[in-house]
Amino acid sequence: MKIAVFPGSFDPITLGHYDIIKRGVSLFDKVIVAIGVNAEKKYMFSLEERKRFIEESFKNEPKVEVVTYEGLTIDLCRKVNAGFILRGLRNPADFEFEKAIAHTNRQLSKIETVFLLTAASTSYISSSIVRDVLRNGGDYTILVPDAVRVK
Repeated sequence: MKIAVFPGSFDPITLGHYDIIKRGVSLFDKVIVAIGVNAEKKYMFSLEERKRFIEESFKNEPKVEVVTYEGLTIDLCRKVNAGFILRGLRNPADFEFEKAIAHTNRQLSKIETVFLLTAASTSYISSSIVRDVLRNGGDYTILVPDAVRVK
């Protein structure tokens, strides 16, 4: 079984993340969306909210599972028997950053990183942009799946 882990903080999940997950489902038998927990990072949304947003967004997709984790992504991959890490690339800066992590993960394990280019229509979206739009009262709904709704 080909299992991929798609790690991130997903604070919140964006249409870019959604696109990568949907496309990943066509490549893998299972995509595990792994929400990393970093005690030193301040999040806009709680871990439970972020998990609920993703679960709701993929409630009709049995090949998507959502988990939370702490520590190294490769340790999670070993735990869930995943042979692949799935990552999305928006631009050359993403590639340079992700390349270094992929090389490190490959040195530490036999787990391959698979990169998907984001769709042109979502390549400008990032969680930090969504948070900024939210903080300033803008219409963030055009940037996120329907499950992400703030009161």
